[in-house]
Amino acid sequence: MYKINVTNPALTLDIEPSQIQWDIQPLGGGHFHIIMPDLKGYTASLVEANYKEKTFIIAINGNHYNIQAQDQFDLLAEKMGLGSSNAKKANQLKAPMPGLVLNVIVAAGAAVKKGEPLLILEAMKMENVIKAVADGVVRSIHVSKGAAVEKNQLLIDFE
Repeated sequence: MYKINVTNPALTLDIEPSQIQWDIQPLGGGHFHIIMPDLKGYTASLVEANYKEKTFIIAINGNHYNIQAQDQFDLLAEKMGLGSSNAKKANQLKAPMPGLVLNVIVAAGAAVKKGEPLLILEAMKMENVIKAVADGVVRSIHVSKGAAVEKNQLLIDFE
């Protein structure tokens, strides 16, 4: 299930997973036929797709719409404060939950790319790979393998 955010210059819509009841049929060549719950049909064209970021631009009736999809993991990360736009500008990584540091993957001075694994945190018997939210350079690491951490405890500083 996905939460969908749709924007164009005239409107912005947040669509919850329970609201998505579309019938979408591929027509080939990046074109799709969409039937909405009210039985209205539309032909849509995929203009641009970034599957890694889950962002798409589609054209319907000559209007372009920017679509951002969030799956259950994106929504959980956002709930924990890892997915917000403020987090992408932060110079610090804090623990999203209490847990045990199983492994620190990066070292001080390392250049990291957005999405690159930084450390593994065990919480509630699950291993969580904590990834970089933006490109940066690791200034200092405040935890080590085997350390118990509390929610919002400082883990890594970035330059």
